[in-house]
Amino acid sequence: MTNPSDKRDAETDAVAAPAVEVWMADGDDEEGGRGSDGSTKFDTGTITRTRPKTKRPSLYRVLLLNDDYTPMEFVVLVLQDVFNKSREEAMRIMLHVHNQGVGECGVYPFEVAETKVTRVMDTARKNQHPLQCVMEKE
Repeated sequence: MTNPSDKRDAETDAVAAPAVEVWMADGDDEEGGRGSDGSTKFDTGTITRTRPKTKRPSLYRVLLLNDDYTPMEFVVLVLQDVFNKSREEAMRIMLHVHNQGVGECGVYPFEVAETKVTRVMDTARKNQHPLQCVMEKE
């Protein structure tokens, strides 16, 4: 959790800590941090600590493979149910899979892609269709 008083530096992704007074002796310590004119000398600085940059997760393409046995209407229903596609978009993807042999259903992080592939395969198996769905790294 971040502290609301922390200020982020966009270039270094560093978080600025509260300002700290730093005593600066001008030459010798005998004067106790005082300048030659007797005035107290100090400087205010900012201590920064860098945070490690996080990487974006790898993305995976979820692909449907064509077969000669799965009904087109079933593929459309799977695209609507699993991938939340509209009827029109599901029809477009289904026809692309039918004509080209393979079609992309979406691009997701690994866990999401894996879940969608599993849902498609389980649904096809329950309905006794040989529909195949795979994922590949983008």
